[in-house]
This record gives sequence, C-alpha cells and structure tokens, in this order.
Amino acid sequence: MNELIYKFLKFGIVGASGVGVDFGITWLGKEKLRLNKYVANSTGFLCAVVSNYLLNRVWTFHSQDPSIAMQFSKFLLASLVGLGINNSIIYLLNERYKMNFYVSKLVATGVVTLWNFWANYTFTFHA
Repeated sequence: MNELIYKFLKFGIVGASGVGVDFGITWLGKEKLRLNKYVANSTGFLCAVVSNYLLNRVWTFHSQDPSIAMQFSKFLLASLVGLGINNSIIYLLNERYKMNFYVSKLVATGVVTLWNFWANYTFTFHA
C-alpha cells in the first residue's frame, strides 16, 4: 500500500507539471491565438500528455519496457478517454452552469487525475 501511495504522490507531482503545460498552452491558444476554447483545451491537454508520459515512464513507474510505442499508445488511449471526461466536465460546468472556464477546467483536471492514475497504474505501466 505504501508503494501505491508513493507512486500516486509522484504521479501527482508529474501531473502538476503537466497542469502547467496544459494551462499554459490552453491559455496561449485561447487568449493569444484566439483558437476555439475546446481546440485550445485539447492542444494543451495533448502537449501535457507527451511530457507526462516521459516523466511517468522514467520517474514514477521506472519502466524498462522496450515497447515504447505500444506503451505510449496505451498512455495516449488512457489520456484520450481522460480528455473526453475533461471536455465533458468543462462543457457541463462552463456552458450549462455558467462556471468560469478556468475553474471548470481545474475541476475537470482533478477528476481526470484520478482516472489517469488508475488507468496508467493498471493498464499502461502494469508489469
């Protein structure tokens, strides 16, 4: 159980760096490049996926799996499901309940963190 908690904490640190990448790219796309908010959100999310995969592979899960392409595909699949959850929550909170876009994105990020850890612990990086 301690190992699981330790991995979750490391996953959270990696995730926090991913939030920085995600929010930074989303803000740049939405506010400066005037992209559609869902396109900007998806772009930020996918950039964070790449950085999170690399950091989680090396630091969180210490993966030595030589099938990097297959492993990244699994990570990407889990992340795309997470993106669907993310955009759905943002749509619900922002469009339906008129919550601020970035507050909605923060709530969505918290929910998706739990999904992503479970999916990657049991599916992507499972030995």
